[in-house]
Amino acid sequence: MSAVIPIVDVEYEQPLPGNACDTKHAWARVPAEPSPAERAELKERVRRLLKERDAVMVSHYYVHPDLQDLAEETGGIVSDSLEMARFGRDHPATTLVVSGVRFMGETAKILSPEKRVLMPDLDATCSLDLGCPIGEFSAFCDQHPDRTVVVYANTSAAVKARSDWLVTSSCAVDIVRALKDAGQKILWAPDRHLGHYIQRETGADMVFWNGACIVHDEFKAFELESLKKQYPKAKVLVHPESPADVVALADAVGSTSAILKAAREMDAGEFIVATDNGMMHKLRTLNPGKVFIEAPTAGNSATCKSCAHCPWMAMNGLAGLANVLETGANEIHVDPQVGARARVPIDRMLAFTAALKAGQPAGALVPNIGAA
Repeated sequence: MSAVIPIVDVEYEQPLPGNACDTKHAWARVPAEPSPAERAELKERVRRLLKERDAVMVSHYYVHPDLQDLAEETGGIVSDSLEMARFGRDHPATTLVVSGVRFMGETAKILSPEKRVLMPDLDATCSLDLGCPIGEFSAFCDQHPDRTVVVYANTSAAVKARSDWLVTSSCAVDIVRALKDAGQKILWAPDRHLGHYIQRETGADMVFWNGACIVHDEFKAFELESLKKQYPKAKVLVHPESPADVVALADAVGSTSAILKAAREMDAGEFIVATDNGMMHKLRTLNPGKVFIEAPTAGNSATCKSCAHCPWMAMNGLAGLANVLETGANEIHVDPQVGARARVPIDRMLAFTAALKAGQPAGALVPNIGAA
């Protein structure tokens, strides 16, 4: 089965001058939406191929609802990047099919070098990854040799290999707070909004790489305040990759998993959600009696054309999924030496979060180290 895959140009506000590369010419191929008959046939083919290939699906909350539902229906997982990493590492399947963006596939390969890791589209990337090239980032680290290098998961394998710690939005505050309590100063990359949020929460001494997510960077506080007036009873849920003035309007701030938890536990029937609108599927599925409204990206100076949805996440489709399972195409490869070095900060994160979850003193796991 073949489909016309159009090229979509994505324009957005450029980062401020400084430590960031120019990703103005971002683009994405958006798969054509299958007909109901094609969708049913593709899903059945994927189910069969997963069994035949000893494969399991690992899908992010931001991908198409079909790929989320199919992952859960076939024994895979839909989750944030931290749980995706854990699940892929621990699952016995010999092939992992990662529906998300490239850094997620690379992380899966780093943690499971013996497994085959496939993705529906290898060109599905991330503005944070694109905006933090290893050459420039390594030079930035060299300017601050006394600092512990902490990088967000949304980075390449090479950038991870240059770091001391990896974090996701669900564990970043806890890890940076532990590093700060151990007397360490932080070099943070790449998302400046998340970095400044962590600094406000922890009081850590931090210097920042200047990157941003093209989706979260476009949420506008002025428009959000206007929407709040339309829905005065709604609680506001915000991902910390959003600008500070948007975060300031939130009733709950956190990762995708934290947003799901807040929606489930907060005493409200309406929520305004400031994160990628791929989250709406899971929010509405798990909370059928509640109303979820997308936070606005419009407003003064807004240029984003993505309508609060990552264009690269949108590249993941059923046809691409079936094709890679059928052919073995789109396999993720990571240089073994880079992978071995990148695994060190990832393992530190996983050990820290496992200890935290078990109620153990995770701070003891923080080594007294400087920049890598």
